[in-house]
Amino acid sequence: MRRPVLSTALLPLLLAGCTAAPGDDGGGAADHWRPTPGTAWQWQLSGKLDTSVDVPVYDIDGFDHDKAAVAGLHDDGRKVICYVSTGAWEEFRPDADEFPEEVLGKGNGWEGERWLDIRATDVLEPLMAERLDMCRDKGFDAVEPDNMDGYKNDTGFPLTGDDQLRYNRLIADLAHDRGMAVGLKNDLDQIPDLVDDFDFAVNEQCAQYGECADNQPFVDAGKAVFHVEYELPTERFCADSRELRLSSMLKKYELDAWREAC
Repeated sequence: MRRPVLSTALLPLLLAGCTAAPGDDGGGAADHWRPTPGTAWQWQLSGKLDTSVDVPVYDIDGFDHDKAAVAGLHDDGRKVICYVSTGAWEEFRPDADEFPEEVLGKGNGWEGERWLDIRATDVLEPLMAERLDMCRDKGFDAVEPDNMDGYKNDTGFPLTGDDQLRYNRLIADLAHDRGMAVGLKNDLDQIPDLVDDFDFAVNEQCAQYGECADNQPFVDAGKAVFHVEYELPTERFCADSRELRLSSMLKKYELDAWREAC
């Protein structure tokens, strides 16, 4: 989850014989992409999509962009990640009415969003499967599932670390079953347990909170860590990011097209 300012706290299959795209290690499982450490990226979740950034990976909102937008990025040689929230309900999504009130918890710090009771997999699994079907059908190469660390927050539910591990692995399996890669969003404390289940990581503000070294298991496994800071200038984190082999950049909280990469 993008941390609030006042917070306290991609489906074409890779076919045999295809040329590896930028940022693809060309190895590993044959059925989905695996980005390698240091792969440059762009993350844009608001505003008109700017496709002019010269990077091999784009992470964009899965609901807000159609199959043609994804195909256009593919035509430019990019891999495309589908942003969807899997751990929180968003009142502005077209499927919002499909979530029963009993699985909706406290607000997560963003207007119109509430934590989900991730223990209720009988309710949430088919809903999330539909969302990942959408990502697959639009041609995304990977998924960025957001709000994957509810157990560390005041959700309104007594969530445990085991609840979170079970749910996060469910989301990873749903993505892999559809031929897409999947990233672990934040959830630093559970990286040692989940690094084998996920293909890359997405992290916010690890430099600001002194947590970047916690991503090392992903780098050691040859998997990219896509990282953003919002409040620190690049001179405060880029040197360390390069040493750690993170894919780092400075962004605004609204995650529009603006970026300042390391």
